[in-house]
Amino acid sequence: MTPLWQRWRAWLDERLGWGELAAFLRKKQVPRHRHTLWYYLGGMTLFLFFIQVSTGILLLLYYRAAANEAFESVQYIMTQVKFGWLVRSLHAWAANLMIFTAFLHMCSAFFLKAYRKPRELTWVTGCLLFFLLLAFGFSGYLLPWNELAFFATKVGTEMAAAVPLIGDWLLRFLRGGEEVTGATLVRFFGFHVAVLPLLTTFILALHLFLVQRLGMSVPIQIEREYTRTGKSVPTIPFFPNFFLRDLMGWYIALGVLAALAALYPWGLGVKVDPFASTPAGIKPEWYFLFIFETLKLLPGHVLFIEGEQVGILIFGLAALMLLLVPFLDRNPSGRSGRVFTALGALAVGYIVVMSFLGLRG
Repeated sequence: MTPLWQRWRAWLDERLGWGELAAFLRKKQVPRHRHTLWYYLGGMTLFLFFIQVSTGILLLLYYRAAANEAFESVQYIMTQVKFGWLVRSLHAWAANLMIFTAFLHMCSAFFLKAYRKPRELTWVTGCLLFFLLLAFGFSGYLLPWNELAFFATKVGTEMAAAVPLIGDWLLRFLRGGEEVTGATLVRFFGFHVAVLPLLTTFILALHLFLVQRLGMSVPIQIEREYTRTGKSVPTIPFFPNFFLRDLMGWYIALGVLAALAALYPWGLGVKVDPFASTPAGIKPEWYFLFIFETLKLLPGHVLFIEGEQVGILIFGLAALMLLLVPFLDRNPSGRSGRVFTALGALAVGYIVVMSFLGLRG
């Protein structure tokens, strides 16, 4: 007689087609070379995103998005709910680690020219995901309704007001009015738990589909080396070989995250007084510091345009250029590829230096 588990497996396979998926995973190969290590950053970022979703759902059970209740609800989570402080620390630290690993993943894809044909849309969806992660960080920062979050959000939305032509409208759209109030909190909460997750789920599904459809890119230098020798780039099976190695990356991410959450619990601070003046030294989160520091250094006016507007316009054009890199770099293995590599190195260096200056200032 056929064992029960085999009958269940056959029943599910008949309806879900798991056999075809298993055959695809057994057939799928991943290039193996000296840069294969960079492939694991995508899996680590995805794992941290899952941590964000699961801890966010747990926090949502107790959080109340109202100006007179938000701070107290977070305080209750941290002091009364069992392991509530740990869940919140995991959520906060995972957000920072996720943005960090996503940035490294994007840098590795850029410098290894993983955006070249036919993976243009893989790059575009990856950039959109990175922008969405930044939006997650910005919208979630206000939710504890503490002093630092309130005034940092005020500074951040004032930066949005510097966007040419639509700055005033964008400010009111983000704040739900002229000032940061309870309406801003409710609006940011809606972005954080509804709008952004919906967009992220759709683009993430498309990104993962493209990665599976087109496979992993092999760096140009590696392709040349093996082409000269007349050999093919070695590969390893995705399942179980690469998957198990990817799983080790998840364990490393989990270990770092658990250590940070346990040894350095995310603080709450003090409840905000919306009528108080902005305290000295208020800054945005570290991943926005380079923009903040740049805008501080710009003069009041550049020609006939306000300095902040010039800065925001430059950063906006840089983000658009980053998104369109696959279509702008027509010869990744030639001169244009070297130009874009140099520009990317300058941009990363600038971000690191300005962020360091912002952290010290």
